[in-house]
Amino acid sequence: MEENLEELQLMEQEDTRRGKYMTFQIGTDVFGIELKYVNEIIPMQYMAPVPEVEHYIKGLINLRGKIVPVIDVADRFGKEAFEYNDRTCIIVIDVQNVVVGLIVEKILEVVSIEEEDILPPPNSSKGSMQGKFISGIGSVGESIKLLLDPVKLLSDNSLDFADNQEDEEDE
Repeated sequence: MEENLEELQLMEQEDTRRGKYMTFQIGTDVFGIELKYVNEIIPMQYMAPVPEVEHYIKGLINLRGKIVPVIDVADRFGKEAFEYNDRTCIIVIDVQNVVVGLIVEKILEVVSIEEEDILPPPNSSKGSMQGKFISGIGSVGESIKLLLDPVKLLSDNSLDFADNQEDEEDE
C-alpha cells in the first residue's frame, strides 16, 4: 500500500512539472529546458580542470560528495564566451541518470508552455551548433524560447568520462 502511495506521489510530481520549462539567457537568446531534467540551480563555484576534454567542458565540481562535470552552454553552442559574474549560475540536470552542470549567463523564470505552442525547430542549413540541440521553439505571449533537447546536448562522446567516473566509484 505504501509503495503505491509513493508511486502515486511521484506521478503527481511528474504531472506538476509537465509543460514547465526553466528559462535562461545566453547573449540575446532565451532558452528553456524541461523542468523534469532540472535538479537544482547553484551559484558558480570552483571547478577542477580536466585535461584533454572538449573545450566546453569547464571542469568538475564536488556537489555534496558527487563529482559532476560542468559544461559552458554558450561555448557548447559555439557562441561568444561571456564573462562569469554574480548572475552566472549552474543548472544541475539529470539526463538518463547522468548528472551534469550547465553554466548559463542568467536564470530567467519558470514558464508553462502548452504543447500546441511548441513549433518544430527550423531546419538549420547553416549547420549551427546551437540548432542541433534544439527540440522545438516555444511561444510564450510575445516571446520565443528555444527549447533545449538535453539528451542531444549530452549525447556525444565528450561526456564519456562522466560515465567512467561513476564506474570507478562503484568499484
